[in-house]
Amino acid sequence: MKEEFGIPVRVYIEDTDAAGIVYYVNYLKYMERARTELLRSLGYDKPAMPQEGVLLVVHSAEVQYRRSARLDDALRATAAIGKLGRAAVTFEQKIWRGDELICEGVVKVACVADDSRRPCALPEPIYSALKAVIKEDERR
Repeated sequence: MKEEFGIPVRVYIEDTDAAGIVYYVNYLKYMERARTELLRSLGYDKPAMPQEGVLLVVHSAEVQYRRSARLDDALRATAAIGKLGRAAVTFEQKIWRGDELICEGVVKVACVADDSRRPCALPEPIYSALKAVIKEDERR
């Protein structure tokens, strides 16, 4: 998925340190929201799906911080599918302030069985929905 799915994010005082600068870990929270809303846009309300016996958990994250966001900034958090496997999805994510890239990362999310917490295949409906989004984008 080359086209990025994005959501608006406003920086609140709770997101900042004493100097009014966004605390580094909060960028990961913004990325989590973008991934969650991307899945929601595909019809999946929650990233944890105990009714289907699976959970989606962060396997790894690599983040580069380019600029600081500050109190009351209007940001945009994006998520795009970088790679889709049977048991994991890698998302390419960015945080923008207008046209300025302030943070980017690659987050791998793994599917695990709810009872054992061991890796398992993504449920077919989710896998198919993600695969369809990638194929749709490739046709453009």
